[in-house]
Parts: sequence; structure tokens; C-alpha cells
Amino acid sequence: MENFDLAVIGAGPGGYVAAIRASQLGLKVALVDKRSALGGTCLNVGCIPSKALLESSELFATLRHKLADHGISAAAPSIDVATMLKRKQRIVKEVTDGLALLMKKYQVQVFIGAGVFRKANEIVVTNGDASSELSAKHVLIATGSAPIELPFLRFDGQHVISSTEALALPQVPRHLVVIGAGAVGLELGSVWLRLGAQVTVVEMLPQITPLADTQLARTLERSLKQQGMAIKLKSKVTAAQIDGDTVNLTVEGDGKSETLSCDKVLLAVGRRAYTDGLGLDAIGLKPEPNGKIAVDDHFRTSVAGVYAIGDVIAGPMLAHKAEEEGIAFSELIAGQAGHVNYDAVPSVVYTWPELAGVGITEEQAKERKLEIKVGRFYFKANARAKTMGDDDGLVKVIADARTDRVLGVHVVGPRASDLIAEAALAIELKASAEDIGRAVHAHPTLSEALKEAALAVDRRSIHGG
Repeated sequence: MENFDLAVIGAGPGGYVAAIRASQLGLKVALVDKRSALGGTCLNVGCIPSKALLESSELFATLRHKLADHGISAAAPSIDVATMLKRKQRIVKEVTDGLALLMKKYQVQVFIGAGVFRKANEIVVTNGDASSELSAKHVLIATGSAPIELPFLRFDGQHVISSTEALALPQVPRHLVVIGAGAVGLELGSVWLRLGAQVTVVEMLPQITPLADTQLARTLERSLKQQGMAIKLKSKVTAAQIDGDTVNLTVEGDGKSETLSCDKVLLAVGRRAYTDGLGLDAIGLKPEPNGKIAVDDHFRTSVAGVYAIGDVIAGPMLAHKAEEEGIAFSELIAGQAGHVNYDAVPSVVYTWPELAGVGITEEQAKERKLEIKVGRFYFKANARAKTMGDDDGLVKVIADARTDRVLGVHVVGPRASDLIAEAALAIELKASAEDIGRAVHAHPTLSEALKEAALAVDRRSIHGG
């Protein structure tokens, strides 16, 4: 049995980052994962491959719909799905291969196989007929999450698919029905919509991206509908029947019932904490009713020496949230002051336009009875957005009415995913709206929209009217 200071189960963004940081701090680290390619769902069948397909489909949509405005003519474009998928896989391999090199650089010992607790400080890793036994002073559970099925609609990988299969469809679907209007559903729906599929999104709640600021969610919804995406809100699928290559879905909403016929159904109703097969019973660790593992502010579970981060604990299921928890955890067990400011964790939906937010929404501020000031600036008044031909959307800054401290920033528009970083820094540093407004932003840039929205908090926007 080999001894370690830390054994990490799960090599996704939380796990591998925790392993690297712990190694940097002088700990002997083991990293365990079932996949031979490290990186978890995010790098293999999530964040990275989906962004590769979004980029490809965005270029295709530009060729089809935007070149004429620039005076550029081109023959009718066509899509070679196989080549697009090969590019996606090449990117995934480059990223995961790079991660393997990082493990060697930081002398993190990698064990490929299923890790199962034998005791709180002992793990057995099994890979086929081979097995390894590890002991560690600290064991970190970072096993991520898995997609949720519906009781009457189970994944079959052919007609009813998860995000994994939606990233590898060999041809463009005729009609893709997406159940769930969160980030996964809207992003993958956008990919296949741009490539020519009919796409219908069914969402039980009254808005898409349910946790987003309402005004911005409605703005994104309008834009997606203009692109051809059908969106049914306050609707739910109550039954499904597969007939050959066709799936017939019964959809109920507004007191009416209708049948949607399609060739593919993407279930994107959420994800569940994945702790299957870890042997938690053997160490007396019982997940909460929602499947997540309870931890304290140092990521300690109820079992001494066992910790958890990422999707298996409370909070949004975001790769960057897991990364920061991994860093904080490793610093804490090394005697440092690790900490995650959850108020400054941004979220992004990579549709076009993109949707990004950090801090509280206007609705949350009102629910908490906070006195706030709100500044808005629309990209239609931003020169760089105009030159790009992507001026749909706005920036919203929410500030405390008394102190002017920034409480939340929300963006729907071009490259919102990049713009939100400045807002996250502002919240991390407890900056005021005036701080953002007085900072010099290069012209012409999209970032000026954030500056103008911050100025608009006190009705000082120069270009916002």
C-alpha cells in the first residue's frame, strides 16, 4: 500500500486543480479517475467540446447570414459534420494531453480506475483485473455530476440523448426537442439550430435560464427566437412514445396539450451529484436527500479526513467554482487561509448573444428588500458592437443605494463571457459603481458598455441617452 498526504478521487476541474495546488504546497498527491483522459466531464464531454462546436456553428451561421452586410458574397456554404467533430476531438485531446503533462510536471501520481473507500483513509483503485491500494491523510471527493433522466424518458443514446451524445451526433437532426432551457440545453440547441436543425425548447418554468436576471433572460429569449429557435415556457413533457425513428412527446402548457414529433430528444433538465460506487457506506458518509454531500466552510465532511468539493456539494455546478474550491481546499490542509468568495462566482451561457452574470440579480435584491440603484447600457449605443454587427443586448449594474458598492452585474450581448471578468473583480474587491465608471476603458471596445452601465447607476452615462 502506497501512502500519500492527499488522495483525490475525480480528475475534473476541481480535482485536478486541487491536486496541482497541493503539490505546489509540498504535499505528496495521488489523483484517481475512471477515465484514461483526465479532465472529467468538462474537458472530455462538456465545457471544452461544446465550445468547439459552438465556434464551428457560429462561423457557419456567419457565412449564411452575415456576410452580405459586409459586401462579401460566397457560394452557399455546406457543413461536413464529420470534419467538425474531428476538430472538436482534436481540441479535446490537446487539452487532456496537456493536463497529463501537468501531472508529470507537478509529480502528481495518477491512478486510472474506479476509486472505492475501504476506510476513511484507504482507497482501492480497480481497473479491470488490476488494482492498487492507497492510503492518505486527507481524501478529497471531487467526482462531479451526471445528467438527470425523467422517470418516463430514459437515455437510450439514440433517440433520447444526454449532452454527451448531443456533442457527437453524426448528422444534423431533422427536429431536435430540448427539454430544459438552462445553459446546456440552449447551447447545444444553438449548435444544431445554426447547422440547420429545427429546434424546439420546452421549459417548465416561466423563463429561460431560470437563475438569470429576468430582463436579460427575456432579451436572450427574444434573440434566440429571432434566430429560429422555438421556445415553449411554462410547459412540460408528460409522456413519450418512440415509434421507429420518431419520438412523439406529449407537451402540456397553458391548459393545453399537444404532440411534438422529433427524431432526437435532448434531456437537459439538470445534473445530479455523482457519488455512485464510491463505497460511502463503508465509511459512514451518507449524502443528503438531494444527493449532495454536506461540508463545512473548510470542505470537511462528517467523516474525519474526508472532504468534498465541486458538483457534489452545495452551490452552482460550475467548473470554475470547483476549481476555486480545489485551490482553497489544498491551501487549507496545507495550513494556509484558503477561501472562496461565492458572491464573486460568475456564470455564463455561451449562446449568441452570450449571457453572463455575477452577484445578485435585480429580483434577488428586491426579495432581500435591499435598497439599490440600477444602471443599464444597451449595446446598440456601443460603437465596437456596431462594427461587429452584434449590437443586441445590454449591461446591467446593480449597486447599493447608500454605499454605491457593486452587488451584481449582468450582461447579455457579444462576448459577455469575457466582459464578466471585470465585474467579478469589482465584486471581489468591493468596488463601487463609480470605481468602474471612472476607470479608463479603451475605445472602441465592448468593455465600454460596462463603464457606461456603471455611470448610468447615477444617471451619468455619456452615450446612453
